[in-house]
Amino acid sequence: MDISVGDHVLDLCCAPGAKLCMISDLLGDSGSVTGVDVARHRLAACRTMLQKYVLGDACRLFVADGTTFSLMPVRDHLDSISCEFALEEKKDTFREWTSRRPWKERKRAARARENAASRLVSETDHPELIFYGKSSGVVGLSKDELYQTVSSSEVSSSGYDKVLVDAECTHDGSIRHIQKFEHWGWETLNGRVLNAERSDNLTTLQLKLLINGFRLLRVGGSLVYSTCSLTVSQNENVVEWFLKENSSAALQAIEAAKDWPCKSGRIPKTLRFDPVTSKTSGLFVAKFTKLAV
Repeated sequence: MDISVGDHVLDLCCAPGAKLCMISDLLGDSGSVTGVDVARHRLAACRTMLQKYVLGDACRLFVADGTTFSLMPVRDHLDSISCEFALEEKKDTFREWTSRRPWKERKRAARARENAASRLVSETDHPELIFYGKSSGVVGLSKDELYQTVSSSEVSSSGYDKVLVDAECTHDGSIRHIQKFEHWGWETLNGRVLNAERSDNLTTLQLKLLINGFRLLRVGGSLVYSTCSLTVSQNENVVEWFLKENSSAALQAIEAAKDWPCKSGRIPKTLRFDPVTSKTSGLFVAKFTKLAV
């Protein structure tokens, strides 16, 4: 992704959080990272990981549908003095995040978890902010300011510098994942990996995630699309259709790949890793840039 200090990065399918932590570490003391995932309990794992490794200072986490998420990064951070004035003058503002909540609020949250421990958000749900660091740009903002939307023309300059779409897939390229089916049973493998209807649904989801991630990218920024599937339908076919429908998208060569144990995908500038070539699990990677049109 070529993360640089000061970048504003969007991780559109961020759970369980390892890549999110790596991005946060690369950003250093400036920039921000926004993590989005549809499953609240998985996003909570991201929050735990960020706190464990003290990497959440410039991070914010939203429970949201990655195909419809539309919030821009906060590019103008308030300094500590300005933030104090903002908190004094505004009543409905975000103060520094804390995990300590009133007893009644904790009880309501526990009851909600019991009723729907793994609830997935719908496309119409408002993004739920479950964590933000003190340097993420959230502190001092009102809810209206945080959730304001921008026009398509404004995205070209105020969008994210880098976007990662590590899309949900069948995981058929993941050796560790496939090994689990020895315990789960091969009927489960057929239902989760080999089922044609599920594969078609995943391909549709992957394309929607890619389209929305690219929409939130600023002109000149870059987006990385990846899966741990070996199938052409979830990789090259998605890339091919996306390029056909988006004239402002262009594939970028990944310069660092010349030293990687991988091979070219079926589309030039895309990469594939596999157990034979790379001595790793399967992985597909494509990098796009947004052109001014």
